[in-house]
Amino acid sequence: MEIVLAAVVAALVAGGVAVAVRRPRHPAAVGPTAPSEAPAPGEARAPAPAVVVAPPGDVELELRERRKELARLEERLLSKEQSLDTRLEELARRERTLEDRTRNLDRELERLKAAKQEQIRELERIGGLSAGQARQILMRELEDTVRHDCARVIRQIEEETRREADRRARNILATTMQRVAGGHAAETTVSVVELQSDDLKGRIIGREGRNIRALETLTGIDFIIDDTPGAVLLSGFDGVRREVARLTLEKLLQDGRIHPARIEEAYYQARSEIDNHIAEVGEQAVFEAGVGAVHPEISKLLGRLHYRTSYGQNVLAHSIECAHLAAMIADELGASAKTARRAALLHDIGKAVSHEVEGPHALVGGDIARRHKESEAVAHAMEAHHNDVDMQTVEAVIVQVADSLSGARPGARGESLEQYVKRLRGLEEIAMRHAGVQKVHAMQAGREVRVIVSPEDVDDDTAALLSHKIARDVERELEYPGQIKVTVIRESRAVDYAK
Repeated sequence: MEIVLAAVVAALVAGGVAVAVRRPRHPAAVGPTAPSEAPAPGEARAPAPAVVVAPPGDVELELRERRKELARLEERLLSKEQSLDTRLEELARRERTLEDRTRNLDRELERLKAAKQEQIRELERIGGLSAGQARQILMRELEDTVRHDCARVIRQIEEETRREADRRARNILATTMQRVAGGHAAETTVSVVELQSDDLKGRIIGREGRNIRALETLTGIDFIIDDTPGAVLLSGFDGVRREVARLTLEKLLQDGRIHPARIEEAYYQARSEIDNHIAEVGEQAVFEAGVGAVHPEISKLLGRLHYRTSYGQNVLAHSIECAHLAAMIADELGASAKTARRAALLHDIGKAVSHEVEGPHALVGGDIARRHKESEAVAHAMEAHHNDVDMQTVEAVIVQVADSLSGARPGARGESLEQYVKRLRGLEEIAMRHAGVQKVHAMQAGREVRVIVSPEDVDDDTAALLSHKIARDVERELEYPGQIKVTVIRESRAVDYAK
């Protein structure tokens, strides 16, 4: 029985069941207590431990449950082990597959490299070019393509800039004229009347300014009386009116009587004298130019040009000079010298009424010529001398050339010979150093450059790009007044012969 109980206890302990066992005392041990075990006097005996024995049925049930649990754990462990084995086999298979693919890719890469080398050698054999030569050709083609694209973009930008510039130019001019136009305006719009004494300034002003108001109202000219000693300034854009005002004031100072009635009388006398002088000057110009008879109104307009200047050059003298030049050129070319002479003399008459009629002076002059019964050939040559209309006759070209020669000759206008020659030479050198340029012509006193290029070396897009480059080089390297027009001319000719 004790053996069975020991086995049960061991099983329960293994299963986590706490069991307390008290063996029964042997009969031989029953008797008086040994002296060493006897309690001391007055000391209580300790109670003996209780013995708890589980029923046999509960122990067996617990053992069966533990066995079932151990069986389930074993099954789960076996299942996980099988799953891990399967995954290990799958990973090994994938690793072998990846290694095979890597070896295949390496072999395919080597094969493609060899095929590429073979293709390059075959292309070099067929084209007769090495890889370096083919690369250079490709780079040149790409460079041409990029250059053409750049030229197209530049044209678009220039068009946009031109539209924007037209809008902003008025604002810029309105601002800059206040700063830099003073000196030039003073030279071309001011006349000076000398006084014998500064006391005369008070008499010219008059009581409460009535005399000076009368002078300004009649003449349309501003009378400037300031601290300038011994002088009165007459300011106005119309040279004829300014001359009338100057002559009026001189008559008043010579007579000594200065009051509104006398001012009006002196004004009409001066205007009559100026009108007569204008007519005489116009007739004299017609005679000197040798153009025969002209309408009296045209003769008066020519006389008015005597009081106008362009870049310091008297416009009437310039017109007479142009007439002689045009006649000589027309005689050499076999054109109509009469038409060229007449058109060259009258080509600037539009400037005489530029403050009265709107529009370019060349077109205004052509309308005036038609209105006074001048021939269509003369009117057309007058209109075309600044390319406002397309040239249709040889005489029109001759008038333009004569106008350029007269204005461009050294000393004709307010510019030194050294600066003039230096600018022309610089313009030609800048234009000639570009590839494809055959000839360069500086025209209109260096205000225009015409560049003739070879059509085989320069296409249309490159021509546009070339004009842009030349213009930028001129801006960077030269100093010049106004603006310079750069025109690139590319002419293509197809010639054949019928035999």
